[in-house]
Amino acid sequence: MRLPFLLSIAAWMCAGHVAAASPAAPETVEIPRSGGVLRAQLYKPQGDGPFPAVIALHGCGGLSGHSAPVRPRYAEWAEQLLKTGHAVLLPDTYGSRELGPQCHAKTRRAAARRDRLADIGAARHWLAEQPWTNRQRISLVGWDTGASALLWAVRPQLALAKGEPEFRSAVAFYPDCRSSARLGWSARVPTLVLIGGNDDVSSPSACRSMVDGAQGRSALARLVVYPGAYHDFDQSGVAPHVTSAADPEVPEQGHLGFNPAARSDAEKRLAHWLGR
Repeated sequence: MRLPFLLSIAAWMCAGHVAAASPAAPETVEIPRSGGVLRAQLYKPQGDGPFPAVIALHGCGGLSGHSAPVRPRYAEWAEQLLKTGHAVLLPDTYGSRELGPQCHAKTRRAAARRDRLADIGAARHWLAEQPWTNRQRISLVGWDTGASALLWAVRPQLALAKGEPEFRSAVAFYPDCRSSARLGWSARVPTLVLIGGNDDVSSPSACRSMVDGAQGRSALARLVVYPGAYHDFDQSGVAPHVTSAADPEVPEQGHLGFNPAARSDAEKRLAHWLGR
């Protein structure tokens, strides 16, 4: 009788180990927004908090994949942030408006300066109302078009509603900096921009001009350019390649691809910047 008992205990322990090692499953939440409901995916540490929180903004391909509510790249980053004690809220701007990928749209139906800014505001308000949120440590992270929306969200011209908490910091992965550079961008919160030196979808030179132009009239703004890295340098498992016009979930033209060195450095910089 003792051997079967020991085997059952071993099986239980192995099952527990596998469960602990498996990725965390997000919770779907619905956030009131003007004209409807903003659906979002929430990753939250166990316990009562209060936790620092991150609003994470998806790129032009959208938040969800073919078989998962969160694409692997964003799920991987959510896991990284969970390890540092952050709650992560990923608003689904496109899915909440019944839109598909917007990478090839000539005029995007969810504009960065209107719809995405409204979603950022709704997400921040919802987080600030949660008893487990540390209201003084709500930050922004964005990728691609989400990073471009982030640049608008941190501008000094965007006034906060009375009682709304300010963002602690912001990190933008390969935004399109061209419009912001032309309009004299600056930030009211510490903002870090990460981009590949060979990014021909966005423009590292425009990001350099934008950040350099903000010096002296902005909160702390920093730019890191990764030599030889392309757009989507943090997306593991994607070999460098030229994008296909037939794939609506990626930019219409340019190079994409994983760069392990850039991804590793970005992980360290993200953790440091959000922990400031």
